[in-house]
Amino acid sequence: MSKKRIAIFGVKYFPARGGTSRVVENLLSDLREHYDFTIYCYKHPEASAHMEGVKTIQFAEIPIKGFGVFLYYLRCCFHILWNNDYDLIHLHKTDGAFFLPLLSLKYKVIATSHALPYLNEKWSALGKLYFRITEWLFMHSKAVLTAIAKTQVAYFEAAYDRPVRFIPNGIHLPEEVDPSKADQILNPLGIQGEYLFFAARRVIPLKGCHTFIKALQKLKYQGPIVIAGELDQLPHYTKELRKLSEGLNIHFVGYVAGMDKLNALLNRAKYFIFPSELEGMSMMLLEAGCLGTPMICSDIPQNLAVLSSKEVLYFESKNVEDLVEKLQWALNNEGKMQALAQQTKRTIEQNYTVDKVVQEYIELYEQTLSPNKIIEVVQ
Repeated sequence: MSKKRIAIFGVKYFPARGGTSRVVENLLSDLREHYDFTIYCYKHPEASAHMEGVKTIQFAEIPIKGFGVFLYYLRCCFHILWNNDYDLIHLHKTDGAFFLPLLSLKYKVIATSHALPYLNEKWSALGKLYFRITEWLFMHSKAVLTAIAKTQVAYFEAAYDRPVRFIPNGIHLPEEVDPSKADQILNPLGIQGEYLFFAARRVIPLKGCHTFIKALQKLKYQGPIVIAGELDQLPHYTKELRKLSEGLNIHFVGYVAGMDKLNALLNRAKYFIFPSELEGMSMMLLEAGCLGTPMICSDIPQNLAVLSSKEVLYFESKNVEDLVEKLQWALNNEGKMQALAQQTKRTIEQNYTVDKVVQEYIELYEQTLSPNKIIEVVQ
């Protein structure tokens, strides 16, 4: 029996570059055994051969800030409508929901929300208005709706009085971490031992790196600090961070491509600092936690919905003084931080691995493709 054909719409990067693309890549690695997937993505020399059993339709990235992504989605939408015949479309991210009415004319659609992008201050008033419109279209579409965070589900159901299914993000547990991958980055910087580590796909204000650096200054911390993530998104913010960093032993290493390198950096870090001011459901939180790296995190609802204070040392979001206090406590209580980290690892292994999430999607795909069929999901 031939596999059902499913198109992935709304993802830009394959291979993944953090965030939503990493969520989708993790899912496809297991779901491809059950379905015939085609993913729409930006052109990349490794895309077509990146994952066996997953086809790609690639379009060149259009270098027009903001509007370029809309044009990319438009091309993907037309290609889906006029050039291929799928059994199901899985749309990821509400910013692509502008095209849900068109896609729903021809196909059954599942749509997944990964964030509420209009809460991100980097967007202009026009950009935020667009995201508000796409959210409305998302919630009023014919699609089967899911969200990756309990906080989003609660908001959607309260604001729109429509059920949304919660399916969390999932990760693959790393089998082995290669320390040499971290050496490639750290040795040229002269870092031989442990360090405090901050990482994000893009180093932008809502990730809270400025709060972290201000706390380090107040603490007069002299140990090594590694900050990973793209720095060219907001040049004025990068300039601010470099100014704040004066006198500290901070190393900006840019975006770390490849989970092998990121895992190696996380594994060697003394503590992973996660001061984000806004998240959907953070993959970084799961990826650091599954390695047993102790974490100090902002107490935003999205983090608290994943891990409790029995697993993570939390500080009040945006509160520099509280982060100073928590950093000092962590430095004085390494054994207790390690105990928290081991509990974090157990929680993630029990609740947030891809194999568990995949079973939920198989059930949802089958229910959507054959509403009257009795579904038996193999555990």
